[in-house]
Amino acid sequence: MSREMLDMVDVLAREKNVEKSAVFGVLEIALASAVKKAQFPGEDADVAVRVDPNTGDWSAVRRWVIVSDDQGLQQPDREEMFSDIHDDYPELEVGDYIEKPIENINTSGRRFAQDAKQVILQRLRDAEREQILNEFLARDEKVISGQVKRSDKEGAIIEIGRLEARLPKSEMIPRENLRNSDRVRAYVLRVDETNKGKQVILSRACNEFIKKLFELEVPEIEEGTVEIKATARDPGSRAKIAVMSHDKRVEPVGTCIGIRGSRVTAVTNELAGERIDVVRWDENPVQYIVEALKPAKVSKVVADEEAKSMDVTVDEENLAIAIGRGGQNVRLASELTGWQINIMTAEEANKKQEEEDRVACEEFMTELDMSQEDAAALVQDGIYSLEELAYVPEQEIVELGIFDEATVADLRERARRVLLARALKREENLRQADASLLELEGMDHDLASRLVSEGVKTADDLADLDTEELMEKGGIAEEDARALIMAARARWTEE
Repeated sequence: MSREMLDMVDVLAREKNVEKSAVFGVLEIALASAVKKAQFPGEDADVAVRVDPNTGDWSAVRRWVIVSDDQGLQQPDREEMFSDIHDDYPELEVGDYIEKPIENINTSGRRFAQDAKQVILQRLRDAEREQILNEFLARDEKVISGQVKRSDKEGAIIEIGRLEARLPKSEMIPRENLRNSDRVRAYVLRVDETNKGKQVILSRACNEFIKKLFELEVPEIEEGTVEIKATARDPGSRAKIAVMSHDKRVEPVGTCIGIRGSRVTAVTNELAGERIDVVRWDENPVQYIVEALKPAKVSKVVADEEAKSMDVTVDEENLAIAIGRGGQNVRLASELTGWQINIMTAEEANKKQEEEDRVACEEFMTELDMSQEDAAALVQDGIYSLEELAYVPEQEIVELGIFDEATVADLRERARRVLLARALKREENLRQADASLLELEGMDHDLASRLVSEGVKTADDLADLDTEELMEKGGIAEEDARALIMAARARWTEE
């Protein structure tokens, strides 16, 4: 049998294209399983087999792991307590194994051969699958081309040479109909652990896929002359990519589009007709957003860097283009740039500006006892808040020519006192706020302070309000007010 075993290892290693060492490992596991069933039926015995790779001879032992007395016997068929064996095996410690040879093993029976064969075949399939996967991963391919082997409710199985990968429904392009034997390209997204082993997961819907497709179509990207800075996708419908050039002689947008649109068309065809806007990346966020909103033409942009938000004004003709069908254009532009974009007409922008001016004037008039004329002059010259008045360099405000130096110094001091009083009041309010209020999703310290000033100190207090009351007390939008009330009322169900 020894010679036969070595011949079998050689044959299996060649047929399955796996290392001999892996076949010997599988053989040892298979023999151990067969010995366990033949010699210790009904027991959860720990059996180990060792095969000599030179002669094919093999031996089997039964093992018991030594556990501490505190731990006790959790698996009696596989464990021995330290105090029970210490006298017989004084050299062994907790964690070591007691091994006893298994004699008189009957290997001639049909059942023994069947048990061993079944385990060998299953383990070899697993080893072969593991080796195929390792060879695939070693190539470090990001975009693969494969063939649809079959489809099911969870997606499709894509055959890549000898490897089978999974393209889940969630990573497929919506409304794309993949049929058996279709050739398809996809991005290697990750490797998942499953009950059947490791599984390569593919994607045709992720942003990285479109980037890699452009790298394949545009040599300048692969060479590093042109760089894709950002991508945003509505898979199967529309996408935007922002590009820049590291060489002034190379125009990045035209390079990616290609002669008569050949390069971008090739990517579009691969993505089931997905329309792609290629825009120029700019380090100036205002100019970047103007580019990202193309083909719409922008009239004016007002940026709020603290909130990372921009109010973009367009004329009536460009309003629908800027927003896009179902808000698609502005949503993709926002995702591409990382800024919140608010599209409005000139009339809406003017109304918003007038309201902001009015609020700023009222704050100056109320808190600093300024005249309406002086307050309006400050706002007109770009000073919109007490913070700006208090901390913008004094000389810059003097140079506006509205007040003399002494008046500016007095106004700045009064503004700082108001801000300090507000900060102290805010801290006092936060001390009074209940933890249940502060922990609500969507709650911040400024809002919590305003609510405490209005007598709302707990999550239950907030839950008792209706949307309009919360909007008025907190000075927040209707959507935010609804979400906070729902979060507060959800606590009642949890309790």
